[in-house]
Amino acid sequence: MKNKDLLPKILETGANELEIIDFRMFEVIENNDIYEWVLGVNVAKVKEVIQKPENIFKSPGMPDEVEGLAKIRDNVIPIINLAKWMKINEPENAGKYVIVMEFLREIMGIVIHEAKRIRRIKWTDIKKPPASIDEKLGGKVVGVIEIEDGKLLLLLDFEGILDELGMIKVFSLSEEIAEGIERKGHYNILILDDSPVARRIIKNILEKDGHKVYEVQSGLEGLEFLQNIYEEAQKEGVDITDKIQLIISDIEMPGMDGLTFTKKIKEHPEFSKVPVVINTSLSDKATVDKAKYVKADAHLVKFDTKDLLHIVHEYAIKK
Repeated sequence: MKNKDLLPKILETGANELEIIDFRMFEVIENNDIYEWVLGVNVAKVKEVIQKPENIFKSPGMPDEVEGLAKIRDNVIPIINLAKWMKINEPENAGKYVIVMEFLREIMGIVIHEAKRIRRIKWTDIKKPPASIDEKLGGKVVGVIEIEDGKLLLLLDFEGILDELGMIKVFSLSEEIAEGIERKGHYNILILDDSPVARRIIKNILEKDGHKVYEVQSGLEGLEFLQNIYEEAQKEGVDITDKIQLIISDIEMPGMDGLTFTKKIKEHPEFSKVPVVINTSLSDKATVDKAKYVKADAHLVKFDTKDLLHIVHEYAIKK
């Protein structure tokens, strides 16, 4: 049996596909008309969709957008009111459901108005958002997808939203962590991530550890960057690994996801010399299996500073 026969269709890497939950938010606009926001989130980040808990306890010091804490299953998690964050006037009693999500090693609930359906889409169908929409939502739209009836489904940057609310742990290179790392050199590292928040965190950690960091926002940009680096190396009569010693790639990126990017890297006679680490907010087994399937050299869950630096010093090409 071939390897790909072991995986469901949606897990076949190179298909450049993902599944998203299509959910809706309703805004009361002029003349009491209702505007329907069509939003989406990757299924892999979603643990479940439930009715909004009755018992939500407000905790001191939380942002206004956080309704409080609720016990769901065995976890006490923050419940974020998405309508408040979006600054929309919602209909009365509209927030009846909660999407429970896990990423960046945290579990949280997002209050929504309606969960519509699951959609399978291609990363190539995800386009950059119109400036007016992106501005309306504070620059936190990572992409848009045209669906039926000419509507646009918006993919939100939940990492950016949480960072804005001050709910992302500060990931930094402390002296304690620094002392526990066996350093084997300083490297030129390419990072791919469509989230400005994620790029900033990774870049700060790596630069503080003494590495030079290049950053791009998608797999397509990553391939273009490597092609330019390869051409430079050829002109100078050196190997591509003299220019770049490690690649760290997110999975979820518009245009070309990180798994398809990695697959293309590993199939290229020159680019494949550079080790690739898959760095993602997803820690489920399916994601790990996908990373192995495309022959990624390692898999890392955002953002464990110690794990990140251990992997950098273990896998980067030593020059």
